Amino acid sequence: MTLGEMGAAAKKASRFLVKLGQNDKNAALGNVARALEAHAQELICANEEDIKAACEKGMKASLIDRLRLTQDRIGAMALGLDQIAALNDPVGEIVESTLRPNGLEVCKKRVPLGVVGIIYESRPNVTADAFGLCFKTGNAVILKGGSDAIHSNKAIVEVIRTALEEYAKTAGLDPVLLSDSIQLIQDTSRETAKAFMRLNQYVDVLIPRGGAGLIRTVVENSTIPVIETGTGNCHVYVDEYADIDMAVKIIENAKTQRTGVCNACESLVIHKNILEKALPSICQMLKSHHVEIRGDEAARSVVSDLVPATEEDFGTEYLDLIISVKTVDSLDEAIDHINTYNTKHSETIVTKDYGNARRFLNEIDAAAVYVNASTRFTDGFEFGFGAEIGISTQKLHARGPMGLKELTTTKYVIYGNGQIRNS
Repeated sequence: MTLGEMGAAAKKASRFLVKLGQNDKNAALGNVARALEAHAQELICANEEDIKAACEKGMKASLIDRLRLTQDRIGAMALGLDQIAALNDPVGEIVESTLRPNGLEVCKKRVPLGVVGIIYESRPNVTADAFGLCFKTGNAVILKGGSDAIHSNKAIVEVIRTALEEYAKTAGLDPVLLSDSIQLIQDTSRETAKAFMRLNQYVDVLIPRGGAGLIRTVVENSTIPVIETGTGNCHVYVDEYADIDMAVKIIENAKTQRTGVCNACESLVIHKNILEKALPSICQMLKSHHVEIRGDEAARSVVSDLVPATEEDFGTEYLDLIISVKTVDSLDEAIDHINTYNTKHSETIVTKDYGNARRFLNEIDAAAVYVNASTRFTDGFEFGFGAEIGISTQKLHARGPMGLKELTTTKYVIYGNGQIRNS
């Protein structure tokens, strides 16, 4: 099937999905969830081909972890679909309603986007998450995964499409239209990716999910409106009024739980007044996890064996067991440093001072800002969305974890009883 044929099929499916009721959507999602669980071993076998190829290429361990499918991760994919099914369907919601003096009722109604295109890298779980959120909101989805996960993605999409066809037959629906609500571009070449970015005749919104290079390529080449999902140069700021034990635990979780994800901490910012008390304990914990610590001069004066940090370190998303350390003289300097080097993803302050916490929340420019909690919670599943399309770091339409509402738009519907305009 050519890209044009795929786009036409997706557009046709999206018009069919608009007419699909909530009960059918939820039941179909449940059918897909059970199918993923039933075919878990087949999915793991397909994934092992991708893992083997990644190892042969010398892919670093944190990225292989992002690529890997396990029984638990497949179970989480199925659970995500179940949670999406349990959420209220936003499609059809009346967002605003105004009665005009002439008797017209002007309403703003939530509707699907139409056809959503997603270009993403080595995260096969995105395949199921993207399908679930798009399907629930009445959108068809065309997926373009990376070459690193091609075997995994093909297997997952095959399971989903078969499960949709089976549900359609039992429910008296068109199995072709229902299964065409998800399609996978199997050609992983850059030329095909760029052609996909120009498929604006059929695709209503394009969402890139991956590293800075991928996102920049999509933004620069797409003729389709783009919702950017950003990279994550996330900071933990240890304020002078921080609980040190709490800070150690938060940094441990944010940095070491999973290093290859966009909500992992990449940079530690610490106030000079707590540096001597807090940094040795923080560094001892990080070293126990084999984290390389790159510190500024003040940090190295307290813990002498740190690697000297460069200017580049403060703006780097490592996705690895590396962290930078910046010492600041004030909350103002901390806020300025973070706003200068962050990617507007997730930032947290550890403090017992209410005023400092409020200022941090108000003045940090990021999609998610925390007080006394790990940045690892910036995730659709953790926010109660069931799953997510990605973390939007832009400021138009959607920001932060993108769940159901972010995959809808609105239109005005106006009710009258014969009104005409006289001027």
